[in-house]
Amino acid sequence: MSEEKTTGSVYIVTEKSSQVQLFAEYLTEHTGYPIHIQSPSVPLPTTVQGSVLILIDSDHIGIDALPEWQENLPQALAKAPLAAINISDMDHALEALSCAQLKGVFYRNESLEVICKGIHALLQGELWMSRELMARLILFYRKYQSNAFRPACGLTNREMEIISLLSTGSSNQQIAEKLFVSEHTVKSHLYNIFRKINVHNRIQALNWIHQNLGPILPNIETARSLQSKH
Repeated sequence: MSEEKTTGSVYIVTEKSSQVQLFAEYLTEHTGYPIHIQSPSVPLPTTVQGSVLILIDSDHIGIDALPEWQENLPQALAKAPLAAINISDMDHALEALSCAQLKGVFYRNESLEVICKGIHALLQGELWMSRELMARLILFYRKYQSNAFRPACGLTNREMEIISLLSTGSSNQQIAEKLFVSEHTVKSHLYNIFRKINVHNRIQALNWIHQNLGPILPNIETARSLQSKH
């Protein structure tokens, strides 16, 4: 994998500690990118220069909090690649991918050398996940393509599309843009979905998705990108 240097910087969203500081210093020395430690409770910068990679410490931003956290990113960082670090295992990775539009996943036992390679790749616009995880994502996407996942609880195909986008953390406006419909139409669909699955808000809907459908579509766009490379 190429490690050609690009202009960029990295934000690690985690709580500050001496261990994290040493980690950041190592990454700076071995990648050449400036590494910034950002507390989850402090908003990220509203203006940035060059490419930015955001590493989310899963020990400090839980799975349930990921969709809202991503939705509240500043506009300048809305398209910045996101990657999760300190992921415990594949199930944890799939759950994280079902909640946020991640471009990379680093497991807890990942070596520092591998993390440095991953940072280079992500800042060059590539994806960074284990082969096993990529294979699972491709399998999920192929099942989706072949309509292996049938509508549940009386949900229509359109409502299933919205459920899939909802599971990636997309806002109402983002769902409307991706489906080429009005935001009002999205709200109407969400009202019907919530009624059919007996929930009252997005968080309850996400919990229902995880419990009843599993990671049916960790990320449609990510899976498509992965499939194009195989």
